[in-house]
Amino acid sequence: MPYVLTINQRDSRDVGDLVDELLKALRDLPTVVPFQRSVGDEVQGVVDSATTAVDAALRAIRSRRWHVGIGVGGLTPPLPERIVDGSGYGLVYARRAVDRARKTGERIPLAVEGPDGAIAAEAEAVLRLLGQIVHTRTDAEWAVVDLMTPGARGQQKYVAQELGITAQAVSRAVVRSHWLEEWATRPAAARLLDLTHGPATLPEASLAY
Repeated sequence: MPYVLTINQRDSRDVGDLVDELLKALRDLPTVVPFQRSVGDEVQGVVDSATTAVDAALRAIRSRRWHVGIGVGGLTPPLPERIVDGSGYGLVYARRAVDRARKTGERIPLAVEGPDGAIAAEAEAVLRLLGQIVHTRTDAEWAVVDLMTPGARGQQKYVAQELGITAQAVSRAVVRSHWLEEWATRPAAARLLDLTHGPATLPEASLAY
């Protein structure tokens, strides 16, 4: 069940091309077609896990520089090495999604498109809430949560030692950053992305990628 992500930069004229920086942030994620520059200041990639799609989207949202479109659907086989050589309804949905994400104004610039439009809208709503959490974290909060491992116990003391702060300061940062809530909600977002596949039907011919 593939997912296509199309991610384009929001303000390249002001801050320069940040594609290499984003690719570095995404490089450890498992992919079907690796994340790569598609055209200009845009990145595309294909993953086969909804959990990975959620992770990739939130990594992009974190930097506050990207519009994120998630297309729930596949590519026409054989899979290409270069995303620009690919075709398929997953790319169509991803393009629709990122085009909508570019029009969100002050809201989190993320959109989801797929065969089941109603569930895609629900997935999008949950992902935007998660995006709001990661988008508004301070650098100090990121310094703490970047050292945390979801599900591990007794790690706040270790993080405090690593950062040279008190365990109480770590605890406050975890609460303020809504880190526990984020990781509790990620599976729900992934589940909704899975359900968005619905019946495997193609978009209208007029929307061919």
